[in-house]
Amino acid sequence: MGKLHKYLAEALGTFTLVVVGSFAIVSANLFPAAGAGIVAIAFGFGFALLAGLYAFAAVSGGHYNPAVSLAMFLDGRLSIADMVRYWIAQVAGAIAASLVVLIAYDDNVVATTTTQASDVWAAVVVEVVFTAIFIAVILDSTRPERAHGTALIAIPVTLVAIHVAAIPISGASVNPARSLGPAIVGTEFHDLWIYLIAPPIGALLGWIAHRIVVMEDTSLRPVQAPGEGATG
Repeated sequence: MGKLHKYLAEALGTFTLVVVGSFAIVSANLFPAAGAGIVAIAFGFGFALLAGLYAFAAVSGGHYNPAVSLAMFLDGRLSIADMVRYWIAQVAGAIAASLVVLIAYDDNVVATTTTQASDVWAAVVVEVVFTAIFIAVILDSTRPERAHGTALIAIPVTLVAIHVAAIPISGASVNPARSLGPAIVGTEFHDLWIYLIAPPIGALLGWIAHRIVVMEDTSLRPVQAPGEGATG
């Protein structure tokens, strides 16, 4: 590819900077009174992911998101059988978390934790694009030659930025399990289809960007996993 991947990297890096920042402005302008709440939620999810990564990532790879597991499968770091098992475990974990909220309060409170769109089309766009960015960060920061502790910071910080920019628009899911668990327990399925469809599409696009720009691989064929049980 010569220097083309460098130019693509500059284009996509600038795109990431401007698109996340721009949607943060849009969110702040649309819902100015929600500013402090948005920041609190954003840091809540970001630090929660940081805790989960430090606690358990050494065992499973720390996906905690079906879109991430899909990208890891496409990148040859996870077998298809393990990907399906990861999906089941992730949804089960999300349901269990929502059950804790249900035990503490009631299903109406659980329903308030679901992801819902203020504008359907805008939510689809945001979920696809921001998931792609999230996946690109994860795939690159977890490469063996890059994963010297930086991934544990880069990934949660990226999630914080996504939440700040997207909460008023889409609820900032970028994670089908995160949306499905509260929806099932809170019996609130409005807009759920967005979060089951858009993040996987974003995961595919993020993986494509990673393969072309970072790995300089234009074949775009899913990489063969090294063996059953391989994880990210």
